[in-house]
Amino acid sequence: MPRNGYSKLNATSPLPPRDSLELASLASSTPTGELSPSSSPSGISSSRKLSLDDPLSNSNPARPGSHNRTYSITSAFDFAANLFPLSTTAAGYTALGTPISNPLDLNPSLEKHKSLTYLNGLSLIVGLIIGSGIFSSPSQVNINAGSPGASLIVWAVAGILAWTGAASFAELGGAIPLNGGAQVYLSKIFGDLAGFLFTWCAVFVLKPGSAAIISIIFGEYVVRAAVGADAENVNVWINKGVALGGLGLVTLLNCVSTRLGTRMGDMFMILKFVALLGVTIIGIVVAATGFSHKGNIATQWKTQNWFEGTSHDLSSWAVALYAGLWAFDGWDNTSYVVGEFLHPHRDLPHVIHTAMPLVIASYLLANTAYIFVLPPVTIASTNTIAVHFGSVVFGPLGSLFLAVIVSLSCFGALNATTFTSGRLVYAAGKEGFLPGMLGHIGVPGRSTASSFSARDRIGERSRGVWGKVKKYIGDEDSALFFTPINAMLANACLTAIYILVGEFGTLVTFYGVAGYTFYFLTVLGLIVLRVREPYLERPYRTWITTPVIFCCVSLFLLTRAVVAEPGQTGIVVAFVAVGCPVYWWRVRGRGGRRKGEEWSWRFWRGWGWVR
Repeated sequence: MPRNGYSKLNATSPLPPRDSLELASLASSTPTGELSPSSSPSGISSSRKLSLDDPLSNSNPARPGSHNRTYSITSAFDFAANLFPLSTTAAGYTALGTPISNPLDLNPSLEKHKSLTYLNGLSLIVGLIIGSGIFSSPSQVNINAGSPGASLIVWAVAGILAWTGAASFAELGGAIPLNGGAQVYLSKIFGDLAGFLFTWCAVFVLKPGSAAIISIIFGEYVVRAAVGADAENVNVWINKGVALGGLGLVTLLNCVSTRLGTRMGDMFMILKFVALLGVTIIGIVVAATGFSHKGNIATQWKTQNWFEGTSHDLSSWAVALYAGLWAFDGWDNTSYVVGEFLHPHRDLPHVIHTAMPLVIASYLLANTAYIFVLPPVTIASTNTIAVHFGSVVFGPLGSLFLAVIVSLSCFGALNATTFTSGRLVYAAGKEGFLPGMLGHIGVPGRSTASSFSARDRIGERSRGVWGKVKKYIGDEDSALFFTPINAMLANACLTAIYILVGEFGTLVTFYGVAGYTFYFLTVLGLIVLRVREPYLERPYRTWITTPVIFCCVSLFLLTRAVVAEPGQTGIVVAFVAVGCPVYWWRVRGRGGRRKGEEWSWRFWRGWGWVR
């Protein structure tokens, strides 16, 4: 379709740039007075409902006046030949992010009550990436790399790879500013099936499984801090009980308000950076002075070549890189909450390009400190490296102190993953991929209108200490429980099941194969979208080499995983395949989407090969 001349439409009344997702809704418009087949029927929500009211409603101030056409709402890009390109469509609607004039919304959504700032986004990424791994068990990287110098290279490469993925997600988040992360991006670019399969894997395995691991490590370190050296003999169910208690507490706090969850994240982010900086400084001081509680610190870093014993096996390097990427998992955290940022176009790339170099530098410095203080055998074998570090330098008191630090770090990571996983489940409920009740805001079983009307009246009467507390931790207008409570409770229940079962043998492989398959497809979608929609508004554009590098390395890791673990890879493929009939039952079977062949035609029309 020729694009010349569209920028001159409505030249007499200049209007602000169109929001990219607002333009996506126009892409499915029909020139007649009827809704297009892609319109979401009653009972099936679409991602457009996350951010926009009915554009044809008389109450909508952005209702088109002179446009003799109707506008449908779709959950996937539609490229009809009789429409303008998304990036040049004439104006007519209010852009996403416009303040809402009516505070008492009968159909509230998180995207209409934006509250996240640059600092909150920074704490979400740092809070989840810096969890327990760097404090407890970087041994897999050291064992497979073979030498201290090679392990530092693996940490750097893993961090840079995670950075390229995060930068790619930042561009997608600016172009598609909705909650849900890869679920939304895959649905918009490749169709609902791709988005659903990501949701299927992330909601039922990836997110609750990783949260369960964090919870169990939290429980183990809390018990270690409480009972000391006898922690190894404590019944495993005591650890799991503490893990369940921590999970319940962090879920409750995140249900109270968005602001409380983000304030906790900000606090734990500062704690983690201070702890890593302290480990680094102590390691350098001990290496320079030789002072320690036990008096026998490692000296191999002085006498041996740092690259002696480096592995020459490509598979070992791939496993080491997998372990490093596991430690950096969480770089996509802000993509799940893009719709709640006050200034997503400005803050999202800034958050990525601040958090990732800080985390990479912190990991490299902390691992260098471990090399200075601990012998290579200990680094390669221990699962409690921070505790060993504290014991060598400060004795039993140091072990206790660092056990507490690791516990708090795990709690902060659990807070970050609870916050974002709840938003993923919430977005899936709004999209119709999961039961609609999971897409609701507020206390279960209460009328939305009456709930928030009562909230406003209570807020007006709140005075004294309680009023100040509500103002500090509450959301807009001192609101409490304006959060996706159903979604977070569902995520907590799934996580609790994983904690009780405690079988994590295949989880790392599942993460490596399923997780990076969807990461690969999402970043590949960025390249597809650039070709298919070159004029789509992109507030942030990463270098094209960034997604290309990420896709190439991801393919390498996936092929190595298939060769190294064919049995576990088969389990992953089988689980994903089971999601296909579930998709047809859940979405297609309810008439919530188009007929099967329609998406294929829409895809080829997007490339301009079918008219």
